[in-house]
Amino acid sequence: MSTISFRLALTGLATGLSLSLSVPSAQAAEGRVIPPQMSWSFSGPFGKFDRAQLQRGFKVVKEVCANCHSMSLLRIRNLAQPGGPEFTPGQVNALAATYTVKDGPNDQGEMFDRPGRAADPFPAPFPNEQAARAANGGALPVDLSVIAKARTYERGFPQFIFDIFTQYQEQGPDYIHALMTGYKDPPPEGTPPLLPGQYFNTYMPGHLIAMPKPISDGQVEYPKGADGKSPVPETVDQYGKDVAAFLVWAAEPHMEARKRTGLQVMVFLLIFGSLLYYTKKKVWARMPDGSAAH
Repeated sequence: MSTISFRLALTGLATGLSLSLSVPSAQAAEGRVIPPQMSWSFSGPFGKFDRAQLQRGFKVVKEVCANCHSMSLLRIRNLAQPGGPEFTPGQVNALAATYTVKDGPNDQGEMFDRPGRAADPFPAPFPNEQAARAANGGALPVDLSVIAKARTYERGFPQFIFDIFTQYQEQGPDYIHALMTGYKDPPPEGTPPLLPGQYFNTYMPGHLIAMPKPISDGQVEYPKGADGKSPVPETVDQYGKDVAAFLVWAAEPHMEARKRTGLQVMVFLLIFGSLLYYTKKKVWARMPDGSAAH
């Protein structure tokens, strides 16, 4: 490597390190606290969704989150597809029938209400943006379809280097879980006074959020086991984990198929590369001086 190239490489490395080191300071300046890293069943190249967790997460979303938030990119029938919660078709059809969908126009040119079908998207809780803002003090509840991909944070140096090798991509669910569990009483000093419609959240940038605390311990009842008890605790921490996992699946419903295909491609490339290498050794071994014949 030439001296100029070496200097350019050092300059690029120094610039990258300085930028990565500046991330935590920038986050501290805007009042952001890094969410704790959680353990997820779907993390890593071999990770898979926990079906029971996805079903619990959907229950919380349906009973709590769907009162304000829409999931416009998700169809009800997606709940039965492989790789997801895997509800039975009968359960999905029964769930769809509980919704009322506005359809039309009919032969008289009028809109009408009908029971939902599995092919319908999840109905939005408000008819339009203005109605959503009016019901939430001027704040617009975000659509949850891809929120697990849209919400992220920078982990800074040196953590991002380890993330490259561990294939860590779970900033979204970490943030969602932290946000649901981060509602606290504001500290007496160092925090701007809360205005009407504002709440304190440890992990929200600036610590001020327009969404009130969405859930409390014991608010959603999970299915009971044979002993009459829920297999997991009905706490805000567990609700946050289950909702975050479900929203990851909603944002990427074919994650398991993608990982499986990626693994198959890597195995194929490994075998194909090995065959090419041994073929090259076999062909060139015939040349006494190691050079190809002309």
